Amino acid sequence: MPKWNAAPAALVMKKIFPIITILISLSLLGLIFFQIKWIESARNFKEQQLSENISRATADAAEKLMVEKNIIPSTRRNDLLFPAEKNSLEFFRHSVLQRFNKQEITEIVRLSLRKFLGKDVPFEFAIAQNSITGEEVRTENFIRYALDTVNNIQHVIPLVAASGGNLENLSSEEFLVVIVPNEDSLVLREIFWFIAGSILFTLIITTAFYITIRSLLKQKKLSEIKSDFINNMTHEFKTPLATISLAVDALKNEKVAGDKEKTQYFTGVIKEENKRMNKQVEAILQAALLDKQEVQLNLKRHEAHQLIKIALNNMTLPIQEKNGTLNVQLDASNDVIMADEVHFINFVNNLLDNAVKYSKDSAPIITLTTSNVGNLFRIKIEDNGIGMNKETLNRIFEKFYRAHTGNIHNVKGFGLGLTYVKTMVNAHRGTIKAESTLGKGSSFTITLPLAS
Repeated sequence: MPKWNAAPAALVMKKIFPIITILISLSLLGLIFFQIKWIESARNFKEQQLSENISRATADAAEKLMVEKNIIPSTRRNDLLFPAEKNSLEFFRHSVLQRFNKQEITEIVRLSLRKFLGKDVPFEFAIAQNSITGEEVRTENFIRYALDTVNNIQHVIPLVAASGGNLENLSSEEFLVVIVPNEDSLVLREIFWFIAGSILFTLIITTAFYITIRSLLKQKKLSEIKSDFINNMTHEFKTPLATISLAVDALKNEKVAGDKEKTQYFTGVIKEENKRMNKQVEAILQAALLDKQEVQLNLKRHEAHQLIKIALNNMTLPIQEKNGTLNVQLDASNDVIMADEVHFINFVNNLLDNAVKYSKDSAPIITLTTSNVGNLFRIKIEDNGIGMNKETLNRIFEKFYRAHTGNIHNVKGFGLGLTYVKTMVNAHRGTIKAESTLGKGSSFTITLPLAS
């Protein structure tokens, strides 16, 4: 049988994987860096644009406030030459504060801001004369925002009468000050969707990066598992095939052919090795069925202790061959469960078989106990074997995974046993928990619901 070697593929993956990871990481970091720079640039541009628009709106409002309001209330010639007392007062209303009330100023500023910003925004304003005792009008919160120079910008425009107008050189020296509170928040609201979109797509790319790396790691792991599986399978089939080949050659020998006892011996060897190969094939086929979830359980009421005794009988000889000891304590007062007889016996057998296979050089000591916890039936199998480290303990239920056994080379199999055990325990609506200490041994605890 030709031998397939997965080492080159694994080696290529091992070399390429770090390069791919570094390239994707650099691309992701570069993308995030330029996204941040782009957002900063967009924010600065929007801040400058907003500030300019507010300044233009303030200038527009100032221009409107310098309209010559109520300067000539009557067009009669006599009124112009000999103004009445009332008309004289109107004519000399050269101050903005005299020509407009607070509500009118507010409306003018609001309309100017809407004109240049395209929407209504909160604002505060003040009109003051450049003198200590000069009049002043301001909104209620103007002083509070004006004092906060870190977060607020004052847009100041002098109120100067238009050249050639009636108020030229007559108007008081006044200033219009407009503050739009927290301009930064307005800018952030304007570019909110840009920021949200940038974050969203960055998260998508990061997620894609994570999935890619995870897939590569999984692929690397699968490649290693496949390589181990093929090597194990080659070994498992090569040994019985070699034995069968030798037995067949022996049967062809004339001396053996004429000896009935030797013929029966070699025929028996061929039969046993054939059984062994069939068992391995069944294990692989069983794993395929588990993947497809095609295993159908025949659940019936059983006394778990009776099924456990059957499994123990199957393991008596292997334990004796290693001069081991099997301690059994069936302490559960209620052992009636819903179980598939064949699969229940099989997964108990698997755990006992592992306890024997992974024992130390000295005689193994295996303990099987049962107990009740509430309405649950519990089986615990302990051994004094080689134990497992934390990494192995976390992966023992993975398909095809096999623990490294150090100097122990007689442990055979495909790494399907514990995967089968976990799948069957879950199918029985139970749980399995593994505990181990390296060099001291392991324990497996299975908990199953009692039959109602």
